[in-house]
Amino acid sequence: MPNPGCFAKTSSARLAGAALLCALALLGCGATEPPLYQGYVEGEFVRVAAPFSGTLEKLQVRRGQTIAGGAPLFVLEQENEAAARREADARLHAAEARLANLKSGKRPEELDVIKAQMDQAVAAAQLSASELKRDEKLLANGFIAPERLDTRVATRKGDRARVAELTHQLKTAELAGRDEEIRAAAAESDAARAQLEQQSWRLAQKTARAGQAALVFDTLYSEGEWVPAGSPVVSLLPPGNVKLRFFVPETVAGKLVLGHAVKARCDGCAAAIAAKISYISPQPEFTPPVIYSNESRTKLVFLVEAEPSAQDAARLHPGQPLDVRLQ
Repeated sequence: MPNPGCFAKTSSARLAGAALLCALALLGCGATEPPLYQGYVEGEFVRVAAPFSGTLEKLQVRRGQTIAGGAPLFVLEQENEAAARREADARLHAAEARLANLKSGKRPEELDVIKAQMDQAVAAAQLSASELKRDEKLLANGFIAPERLDTRVATRKGDRARVAELTHQLKTAELAGRDEEIRAAAAESDAARAQLEQQSWRLAQKTARAGQAALVFDTLYSEGEWVPAGSPVVSLLPPGNVKLRFFVPETVAGKLVLGHAVKARCDGCAAAIAAKISYISPQPEFTPPVIYSNESRTKLVFLVEAEPSAQDAARLHPGQPLDVRLQ
């Protein structure tokens, strides 16, 4: 026969285990998870356009393509801008040449001509000086008339004046242009350079590149179509522009702070999406129609935005519904 004492001990152990399991079950039933809030994925698109109109010559991306920063997007026809840039470049070269000419004075060939004329004038002045001395002696001895001496004196004065004139011409030719002329030429050169920079900028605006890595969400024109000035050609979605948007009741909004962690789930997502709150609306609004909660339909809610990591953002699509839970 079984020992009654052993039977009693076994029954007591079983009862204690059952009681412990029941207590744990009751604790589990009492614990509740944080509520879920309905939301969706929002994308802030970067619409790339050119400030000038033109025919779309090249569309260098396709819809759904992931591109790196600096990747070429599209090219508009640019013949007019290229011609204007060449004209501005030619004007700059001409203005710089005029400025350099004023700063350097006359050319060496022109200086050589003035120097040769100077040598001739000096030789003529020396000859007239010697002839004047000879005629003065002849006049003193009575061999020539006084009128001839007067002619020699006039010739001597003319030769000396010619030497003085060419001396001043040579000094002037070796000098640069006047300060006023140089300043005017420098201003003209600066204006031509600014015009070249402007035309270069206009030409560069006909070619668009991606400012950062992004997804090509949409292309709005086809090659050969006329694109008005300022009209977007490509719509980009950088990973950092993907956000989670959801609405919380006014009783919860006051407890939230920027940086608060949330987790979201979506249909087809293998794992939860971690994000941090980046914006809390300061104004309440009525529950939007997309939220079908009968309990909160008539209550005020606050819009909240959260930023996921770049890795998680790559899995999301704008407009995708989400279930968000505060951590």
